Amino acid sequence: CSSLRRAPLPRDARRRLEQLLAGRAAPSPAGRRGAAPDLAELLPQWLALANERGYKAPAATLPALLDAARARTDLRPQALRLAGPRGLWLAGLNPEWRFALRGAGAGGSLPDTGDEEAVRALWDEGLFAERVALLGAVRTGDPAAGLALLASTWAVERAEDRLMFLDSLRTGLSGADEEFLEEALADRSRNVRATAAELLSALPDSALAGRMAGRAVTCVGLDRTASTPTVVVEAPHECDSAMQRDGLVATPPAGRGERSWWLGQLVEAAPLSCWPPRFGGRGPEEIVALPVADDWQAELHAAWCRAAVRQRDAAWSRALLGSPAVPPATGPGTSSLAERAQLLSTLSPEERAGWVASFIAAHGLSEAFQLLGVCEVPWAEPLGGAVIDALDIAREAGSYPWSFSGVMGLAERCLAPEAARQLESLTARPDEADDISPGAGGYWSEAFQRLVSTLRLRAAMRAELIGA
Repeated sequence: CSSLRRAPLPRDARRRLEQLLAGRAAPSPAGRRGAAPDLAELLPQWLALANERGYKAPAATLPALLDAARARTDLRPQALRLAGPRGLWLAGLNPEWRFALRGAGAGGSLPDTGDEEAVRALWDEGLFAERVALLGAVRTGDPAAGLALLASTWAVERAEDRLMFLDSLRTGLSGADEEFLEEALADRSRNVRATAAELLSALPDSALAGRMAGRAVTCVGLDRTASTPTVVVEAPHECDSAMQRDGLVATPPAGRGERSWWLGQLVEAAPLSCWPPRFGGRGPEEIVALPVADDWQAELHAAWCRAAVRQRDAAWSRALLGSPAVPPATGPGTSSLAERAQLLSTLSPEERAGWVASFIAAHGLSEAFQLLGVCEVPWAEPLGGAVIDALDIAREAGSYPWSFSGVMGLAERCLAPEAARQLESLTARPDEADDISPGAGGYWSEAFQRLVSTLRLRAAMRAELIGA
């Protein structure tokens, strides 16, 4: 939606923007947060919805909006998009706002990707950040056109620029990009070569993926002579020039053995489809459940986790995640919650929400923060209910709420506004039993009041912007 065609904000939404911008600049009270919503944390949601609805910022709010974007880089794309051309003009008058002129973080300044002449002019003459944003936009709408644009100047780009441009091919990545990426494997820059190899390994039908599969299956197989079928590993004894051309880094980080380092890279880059035939037709869950000889299990499963994330393979992700009831760091293929969060990102939003809800029901909230961060917003049921139930259990147990301040902050931003009704009963100050932490009840009451008022404010913000 071009800024020139954007509609003025409705009156109530305009007042709300002024309130959010003023709240952002207000000093936060020392100590406890109180029951009032944190307006600074609501500004990103408001900006995203206002842009989605095609509104433009009132002229009088532009200075405060540019100040907010200067202070918080996470606000910049949405704030500058809302500010539009007038915001850019204003930014040119104040050195403190010059960040808005550096490339097309300025939202509306990109040409229509269908205007070939304008796209070509910006690609040939634009600042680096503008060209990165332009390539991303073209690639999103027409991957082939984006590739052609990049190929037209690839030979004369600087190495650090080639790396950023190559990264844009993640959007719409397909077999049509393989020839270009194969050529990039011979690039002068090691980082460019590594990125090209990573992208090719995300294409399970690519020639590089085939080469990696051929190497990987010679290293990992099934010992049928054992009393129970067991995975055996024979890690590579060298990292030859062909392996290095295909993206393997020969020198391991400090503290890592060479052979295990090479094995991990090979398995990570091999298409997951190569393993069922190697293991007698077994599927991912059966393969992951097999014992692994000689302490290779952690290395092998971690590499399979990285491969599942890279190849966006939901079946392997499910197998490696295991049951949400399994203790947090001992899933069948995962050694950390960070790995579980990455695997969850490959599943559908509904399946992700259901898995994390079951995890919270089994383990509570203290382990769930990273997992909640990959769930779609607003949290769908049963996830929202699981979070509320777990907070209620923590309150009943007499814990101090600041132990859950991270989750509470997420809940303010991510629970569906309709959950306010369910939370009402938790806002009352409970009678304090002798066996709970002194004063905890009052803190919980305050925290739940803030949560309810934040959810209601989010509902009001939405109604003001969508007219419902």
